Amino acid sequence: MRRFIPDVFSNPTIRVSMVAILIFGFAGASTGPYASIIGIKEIGLSNVLYSTLIFCAAAVNVTVSILLGNLADRVGGYRRIMMTVCLFGIAGYGSIYFLPSIATFVIGMLLLVPVFNTLNALLFANVRVVTNTMPRHEVSRVNTGVRSMISLAWVLVPGLTGLVLTHSQSRLAAYLFAALACLSCLVLISVYLPNQPKTEDAAANHLSHLAALTTVASPFVAMRIAALAFVTAMLHLNDALLSLIATGQAQGAMTDVGIVIGIVALIEIVFMMIWAQVVRRKGPMVGLMAGGSIYATYLCLLSFAHQPWHLYALSLISGIGAAALISIPITYLQDLLADRPGLGSALISVNIFVSAALSALMFAVGTSLAGYASTALIGAVGGVSGLTALICLERRPRPLTTDWRAD
Repeated sequence: MRRFIPDVFSNPTIRVSMVAILIFGFAGASTGPYASIIGIKEIGLSNVLYSTLIFCAAAVNVTVSILLGNLADRVGGYRRIMMTVCLFGIAGYGSIYFLPSIATFVIGMLLLVPVFNTLNALLFANVRVVTNTMPRHEVSRVNTGVRSMISLAWVLVPGLTGLVLTHSQSRLAAYLFAALACLSCLVLISVYLPNQPKTEDAAANHLSHLAALTTVASPFVAMRIAALAFVTAMLHLNDALLSLIATGQAQGAMTDVGIVIGIVALIEIVFMMIWAQVVRRKGPMVGLMAGGSIYATYLCLLSFAHQPWHLYALSLISGIGAAALISIPITYLQDLLADRPGLGSALISVNIFVSAALSALMFAVGTSLAGYASTALIGAVGGVSGLTALICLERRPRPLTTDWRAD
């Protein structure tokens, strides 16, 4: 830990990016737990419309992430683009709070907020420009430090937001908090984030937007994203199953769910640093295999939870495995397109989208054929299958270039 901290905070770009990621996490953590309640119960969306909206918003986020990441690579800078997407966040969250209606909620969540959410990938891309000049084993440690800020936000914010809104009849104030977080990001980036020097070949070595999309869909990239998505889908599936199993067969309460989530988030922060050391010494594949296996074991054990204390006991295993699955894939995905930091970091959003879709499919199939416990087992099998596919893919020699340009 003592060796890790100086590496991170010695560079102003990494230091400011970590704070920006933390504030970005505040926006998501303040609204995420209440989005469905606000959208359905307060705004008046139907369950079907809300589900469709969330899926379409994720698709918009993926598309915009790829296009903006590629644009940043082309112009050789990220700062102005990040400032622009912060404005989208202010407009999106702010309009929902000040003008609550079905129309503003749909426009905000479908068009404005997804654009702001690309800030996550852009910040990681901005950091990647710096870490490209560092020894290779340092990259994962820096990415881990940056990613841990989002977990820290989820430790701090949901409980505080819930406390503030306890006696309020409406939870719309959560969107005001998110808008203020977007404003804080804008000020932080515009005032404190250093301008990255433009690379000399930024314009000459660019991809058209169509070629960028083609690159992401190429077999080399797409097959690895698909395999990794089966692994990270376990995280999304757990998000859907934990509260259902906890308040069902485990005979617990929502209070137990909130406490367990907080415990897991704290464990994640600690073990992200430990996994960074594993990756440094053994490589990302070893970390992914170990972390994925641990999380698959957790899902199997979760299916047998029948008492609240089982959930607390499993939080340690969950936190250790989750720490690997939310930090190591960042470096792995960026390395797929190492010469294009913006486009490579956009793969983070692509992976989140694909893994969320796979988890939704496994949830639908599992719950229709069996119960929640069996669905957890299906998720574990899917995760192990993804790990196996990754091993097979990585045994093949990688191409000497990742340039599939079609300008």
